[in-house]
Amino acid sequence: MTGTAAGIPKGLIPLLSATNFIIGMGAFVVIGGLMPLASDLGLTPGEAGLLLTVYAISYAVLSPLLVTLTGGIGRRRVLVAGLALFTLSNLIAALAPNETLLLASRVMAAAGAGITTPITAAVVAALAPPQARAKALAGVFFGMTMAQVIGVPAGSFIAYTFGWRAAFWTVTALGLPMLALLWLRVPAGLSFQPVRLGDLGRTLRDTRAMIAVLFTATFLGAIYTLYTYFTPLLEAKMGFERNMVTASLIVFGVGAVVGNWMGGRMSMRLGPARTLLVLSCAQAALMVPFSLLPLPLPVFVVLVALWSVCGWSFMAPQQTRLVTLSPETAPVLLSLNAAAVYAGAAIGSGMGGVVIARFGIEALGLASGLAATLAIAHITLSRRLSG
Repeated sequence: MTGTAAGIPKGLIPLLSATNFIIGMGAFVVIGGLMPLASDLGLTPGEAGLLLTVYAISYAVLSPLLVTLTGGIGRRRVLVAGLALFTLSNLIAALAPNETLLLASRVMAAAGAGITTPITAAVVAALAPPQARAKALAGVFFGMTMAQVIGVPAGSFIAYTFGWRAAFWTVTALGLPMLALLWLRVPAGLSFQPVRLGDLGRTLRDTRAMIAVLFTATFLGAIYTLYTYFTPLLEAKMGFERNMVTASLIVFGVGAVVGNWMGGRMSMRLGPARTLLVLSCAQAALMVPFSLLPLPLPVFVVLVALWSVCGWSFMAPQQTRLVTLSPETAPVLLSLNAAAVYAGAAIGSGMGGVVIARFGIEALGLASGLAATLAIAHITLSRRLSG
């Protein structure tokens, strides 16, 4: 097959990045459309947030198992099968007559995404030379970032304007042509080291590796305590409606692009572990002010942008750190890391629902900031164990 000098086939990174865009939009479209969905189904924001919690828990449980169970199958076939399942689940969500079927569709979506996203990262990590790995992984993850820039705000606008079902129809429409593109453009016979359940078991018993992986859940759990309920917070405390909610999500998305770019470069300059420590400290400081809303609009915009930049700088250094920690089990570590992303989302969204019920929505910023201090302690411990 024809490839670049770095060993990555030409056009493969943009294609896998676009796949992750669809996955990211489908995963987080619930956040932008939380209020229209809750209103239509007669749910409270906390009850509607359960859709993300169920998705996240399902992803965390299913992703490592599915990645290992499909470890001997060609990467192209697994990618197409995973995205097909994800696309079908969004079609079912768009047609779901009740909350029960909608929740079931989110479990299916998590299974499809849990196969697809870790393999996009593992393929590129295997093909890229060590010195270019962080940049290549940032390129693949860029699609997930762009889902925050375009996908989530667009989903929010569509949900507020045409109804939440239209948002799921949009994800379905994007997924169908991508299935054909993956089959036609991803080379058959990509070399890879198959992973098996035994590899998963050995990795789960590796204390040092698992503490490193679970930092992802700690870091993102703090963020999702606030982010899951970002739109109802804006409605309640800033008085925002559709256009301003969408604009706020766009600001968050632009910050995500900057963060995705900055994370890879910070990792190369400071080292992955030190970068993660800096980002954890920044999150602890930046989320507390959301308990002070309403704020003047310029201050609010800057706060959202900085929060997003620091949060989305996280993935490239974390993935690079895991691959460096144990190159021979990189596919398993990356699948566990992807699972930890959604474990963090599940923990955070669940914690946010409890905070709202006990202390009110205005307490979310303070609770998230306190949770971020656990991330500081976690990365400090992990750095010591990993040397």
